[in-house]
Amino acid sequence: MNWEALYHKQRQLDRYIEEHQGVTKGSKIEEKTLALLVELGELANETRCFKFWSTKGASEQHVILEEYVDGLHFLLSLGLDLDMRYDYETIEHSADHLMDAFLQVYSAIDDFRKGQTKEAYQILFTAFLDLGHQLGFSPQDIMNAYHEKNEVNFERQDQGY
Repeated sequence: MNWEALYHKQRQLDRYIEEHQGVTKGSKIEEKTLALLVELGELANETRCFKFWSTKGASEQHVILEEYVDGLHFLLSLGLDLDMRYDYETIEHSADHLMDAFLQVYSAIDDFRKGQTKEAYQILFTAFLDLGHQLGFSPQDIMNAYHEKNEVNFERQDQGY
């Protein structure tokens, strides 16, 4: 996957937000980390993978994918703020099931928050991609959805979202 293209698009959005909101690059690490956690929770809620008490099924795949790329926006933005890039060539899919994949991402976010090292960022990004794999998304699905949502995010900034 062409991660550099996504980082470039995310940097454009981040700059737009920074200019319009009076935010300094790198000043919102904690806020973006919490936003990533919130987006991950919203994603889990759409999959309903943890709702053992309910018989209602998951949301439609396009809704789940949109929630997934919402998290990807914050993950990329954190990397930009801290001058880190995801650079693994291949990932190992380590989660046995969807709920395990979510828990691994939550754990990796917490580890990243505490250390903010390049290694912690790589582990977090890998766990996030593994989650996408568990959700059934191809790299092309993710790339296309990211581009679509990126455009929406620019529009939202113009509308005072």
